[in-house]
Amino acid sequence: MPEIVPGRPEALKGSAAAAVLLMLFDEDEAAQILSRLEPEEVRQLGYAMYDVADVDPAEVNEALDHFVNKAKKRTTIGYGATRHIRGAMTKALGEERAETILARITPPTRSTQLEMLKWMDAKEIALLIEAEHPQIMAIVLAHLEAPVAADVLQLLPTEYQEEIVYRIATLGPVSNEALDDLEQLLMRGPAKKQGAASQRGGTVEAAAIMNNVRKDNELRIMKAVSKRDKMIAQTIEEEMFVFDNLVDMDDKNLGALMRTVDSAVLVVALKGVNDILKGKIFSCMSARAAQAIADEIEERGPIRLAEVIDSQKLIIATARRMADAGTIMLGGKGNDFV
Repeated sequence: MPEIVPGRPEALKGSAAAAVLLMLFDEDEAAQILSRLEPEEVRQLGYAMYDVADVDPAEVNEALDHFVNKAKKRTTIGYGATRHIRGAMTKALGEERAETILARITPPTRSTQLEMLKWMDAKEIALLIEAEHPQIMAIVLAHLEAPVAADVLQLLPTEYQEEIVYRIATLGPVSNEALDDLEQLLMRGPAKKQGAASQRGGTVEAAAIMNNVRKDNELRIMKAVSKRDKMIAQTIEEEMFVFDNLVDMDDKNLGALMRTVDSAVLVVALKGVNDILKGKIFSCMSARAAQAIADEIEERGPIRLAEVIDSQKLIIATARRMADAGTIMLGGKGNDFV
């Protein structure tokens, strides 16, 4: 999907045209489309949907001739745009993932210079905030894409890294005063005031950053976070490797893990799982065992989501214990393993 360029193009095309089409659908229809896209595609379309929220009929005619009649029936696509986008995203991705996406793409209600961060490289950002309070560092990193945030984190003083990750994981709502400090930091240099909390951050954000940190740094930082708060460290680790990540394991290690999992637990854990992951797991089993599991999943009928999540967590906990014991390796970043 093409990169979204700030400002409205002369003729709608690419992501902008797709966004107009989505805005013409109701929430359920839009949700069905969004649920089939990759996270980056959802993010790009989300940006574009806000960008074309007030599209006029002439632009619709230029980009989507065959949809123009339907488009003209809506006097203002932008009417209720925020509710429409939030509703579609939530239905497609679930509340938690939708909030993560929306936190990145929702236009700010106040003027902010934080968008400048997107145009800076990791070294520039690190130099800008290296003398700031760890809370300011945490808020800045929480506003970056995870790979960039990870690069910045590793460029900051080692003694602050654990503190920053902990603060990102425990961020809560950021005051306007704190955002003012960040704007001053970006415009004129370091800010002197400590910020409060932000509508960014949390253990999901911290885990995303840690997933992009070099393995030796990850182990050191997570060990320090665990000493400070075992529950926070455990939650971050759980977010770093979830059930869907099993698809990244090689057949040998995944097969070793599956041989330790009770079939009753696996049946529940696989209920509703996408076909790619299910096929990957079945390929590590004998044809007879795989067919038996598939038949039992079908026979069980609907299963409560809470039960599915609990079973998946049980399998992930087993995988972590086996990895810690050196019995298996969980696929990591690049050539790294955990």
